[in-house]
Amino acid sequence: MDDLGVLTDQINEVERHLNYLKWISHIEELSDNIQQHLMTNNVAEAASTLVSMTEQAIKLQDSSCFHLLKFITSTVQFWHKILKDKLTSDFEEVLTQLQWPFIGPHQLQTPISSSSSSTAGGASVKEVYASLETLFIQLLKLQISDELISKPKQMPEKYSLPASPPIILPIQIMLLPLQKRFRYHFTGNRQTNVLSKPEWYLTQVLMWIGNHTKFLNEKVQPILKKAGSTVNAKMEFTRGLVMLVLEKLSVDIPCLLYDDVLFCHLVDEVLLFQRELHTTHGYLGSLPNCMHILSEDTFFQRWLTVERKLALEKMDSMLSSEAAWSSQYKDISDVDEMKFPDCAETFMTLLLVITDRYKNLPTAEKKLKFLELQKDLVDDFRIRLTQVMKEESRALLGFKYCAILNAVNYIAAVLGDWADNIFFLQLQQAALEVCTDTNSSSKLQLGQLASMEISVFDDMINLLERLKNDMLSRQVEHVFREVKEGAKMYKKERWLSLPSQSEQAVMSLSSSACPMLLTLRDRLLQLEQQLCHTLFKSAWQMLAEKLDLFIYQDVSKKGNRRWIKR
Repeated sequence: MDDLGVLTDQINEVERHLNYLKWISHIEELSDNIQQHLMTNNVAEAASTLVSMTEQAIKLQDSSCFHLLKFITSTVQFWHKILKDKLTSDFEEVLTQLQWPFIGPHQLQTPISSSSSSTAGGASVKEVYASLETLFIQLLKLQISDELISKPKQMPEKYSLPASPPIILPIQIMLLPLQKRFRYHFTGNRQTNVLSKPEWYLTQVLMWIGNHTKFLNEKVQPILKKAGSTVNAKMEFTRGLVMLVLEKLSVDIPCLLYDDVLFCHLVDEVLLFQRELHTTHGYLGSLPNCMHILSEDTFFQRWLTVERKLALEKMDSMLSSEAAWSSQYKDISDVDEMKFPDCAETFMTLLLVITDRYKNLPTAEKKLKFLELQKDLVDDFRIRLTQVMKEESRALLGFKYCAILNAVNYIAAVLGDWADNIFFLQLQQAALEVCTDTNSSSKLQLGQLASMEISVFDDMINLLERLKNDMLSRQVEHVFREVKEGAKMYKKERWLSLPSQSEQAVMSLSSSACPMLLTLRDRLLQLEQQLCHTLFKSAWQMLAEKLDLFIYQDVSKKGNRRWIKR
């Protein structure tokens, strides 16, 4: 039995050697085939054979046969370089005939058209486009071997760029002249490389995308479709250019991180660039973009700090403005229904602009940081309004006091509307997940968040509502005291001395009641003119309840008692 076991092991060892030799023989056979195809100038078949060899190499990636893996990988690398160099050279020649790249605004996006009989090199238009298609597809076949042997340049992990496949080989070659131009103009000591002018390179990239869009959509995309690829030509081209911008930003931002003016200018330009990419060129938010660079911890914290500082400066400015408490819509009744002053509208516009600036951040965690900033700003503005309100407390029915009350009501109403916005609902869900992970909220609060009973702005809305009710109560109390003062003579009326209803031809108002009612009329008119409709409605209803009680207890009941005593 021992001899049989030894014999079996020997047979297995021989079989392994045979398989090893078969792999080597197979690779050499494929290598010979590639060589023969190239000798007969059959590049297409050579590329297809290289694909087969690469697929075999991929199968061996987890193998313990180190030397075999090294042999097949080096063979793939050898033929890949030869094919890539040849195809790249031919492809670049065709691109030159097409006058690629289209760098000037004066240059047509499709430099040769079907109406042209030939190109500058003498080849017919059809031949040039046929060559473009052939070479593009052959280069596309090299993609699998290119990914196996090449390690694409990666941005540092701290930027947390989303995983994305390497840019396809033919698009890489099409990008080369633009990458050279970008690095020539926007790196080193060139006059065009200025920290204070990020718009120069951002605008240049947008122009390049725009200049090449038609060609990519009309000429390159059909080739990709024919090759059975799902790659979007324009998106791939744009992604390559965006990576240049990301590299540039990662170098520039640390140089101006503590210069508020330059840093703010760069952030503004980057956000404009990002918006143009998405709205005009349809660039996907799931791909690497500038927001990933701005989200790096150091850069992001600086952005948040500067955003807060600028917002507070704008709040100082809007509240100190001469027009702070007037409404620009006061003569337009349909628009001025809420009668909010300019400072309130400017403040909410500021919050809206901040939302627009951070809404495309790649992570919910970073968005929640900005949400906290917005809530802090709302609270700061509420405190400022409270301070101004206290200064105006001697004129509770005055124009400024009413304007403050309208401002508080308007801000609370807008925040209530925002609570139902899909963006803030998503942030509410993100906040719920964070609270659940960190156990930072009570079970009641978590339940309310999960059931949408409360919103991300509820704390701020509640504080504003409290301030609004307090201010409104003060106004109502003030009017009520004036009405009570005007009712003193009426309260002293002796009802027994008044003529009976049958003795009067026409019922008339007691003259002693006139001061009370005139005061009531004047104050209600004053409130109606200065408060928005909802606030005025609340005010007169609160006042009516107080007057009901006053007339019943202090006028009617006491008048009856005086009559009974007599």
